[in-house]
Amino acid sequence: MPSLTISLIQRSLHWEDKDRNLQQFSEVIATLPPAAQVAVLPEMFSTGFSMKPEVLAETMDGPTVSWMRATARQCRKILTGSVIIEEDGHYYNRLIWMLPNGAHYHYDKRHLFGYAGEDKHYAAGDKRLIVQVNGWKLCLQVCYDLRFPVWARQQQATAGIAEYDILVYVANWPQRRSHAWKTLLQARAIENQCYVIGVNRIGEDGNGIYHSGDSMLVDPLGNALWQQADEPAVYTHTFEPEALAGARDHFPFLHDADPFLIR
Repeated sequence: MPSLTISLIQRSLHWEDKDRNLQQFSEVIATLPPAAQVAVLPEMFSTGFSMKPEVLAETMDGPTVSWMRATARQCRKILTGSVIIEEDGHYYNRLIWMLPNGAHYHYDKRHLFGYAGEDKHYAAGDKRLIVQVNGWKLCLQVCYDLRFPVWARQQQATAGIAEYDILVYVANWPQRRSHAWKTLLQARAIENQCYVIGVNRIGEDGNGIYHSGDSMLVDPLGNALWQQADEPAVYTHTFEPEALAGARDHFPFLHDADPFLIR
């Protein structure tokens, strides 16, 4: 398969202010290199991690999704990040995978952060999402999902077949638990023999909680290829299939994994 180029975008978020957030991401995305095929934004990138879905939620035809559709088309890149969505009377923390042609897929966050009351305001998803770009398979998850390794585990590993090649987490993960964030990103890479992307926000939110970002790119052996704390950042990386295949061929650990299915 050919190479794949992905840009990770770390920014502070304007609390519950969609217009300002969409404007800042429009400006950043416009500066991405032409070679970048995918741009990864944080969790709830248009609002911050708010527990006010009754006020902030929108439908899949609302302003944020419409912005994603228009921006993906204009910049000719895939955009992904999570948005507060209302559907059938329920609210979801929904990660959207928007293609330049307007087609899109979505993943509803499975593990809701009860410590902050997310489970009181949002409905949980029950299906994983694995998408494909240039032959690369990406598993898309959101923030607190990172703490639950079974949800991310390669399910077909006993046959030496990897379900996916890159695991992506978009987040609003507080600085006070940054050690767990960094450690778990590396653990997910090691146990699944895949690249892991973690894109987090920076800055203080409307509840006075500080986020240090610490967005990371981790290789299949658990090495941090890039990490940035506290500052706005854009990092663009080109993934080469030879590097991934080399790691899996040299250390064929997936052949020895336990068989199981997530239902």
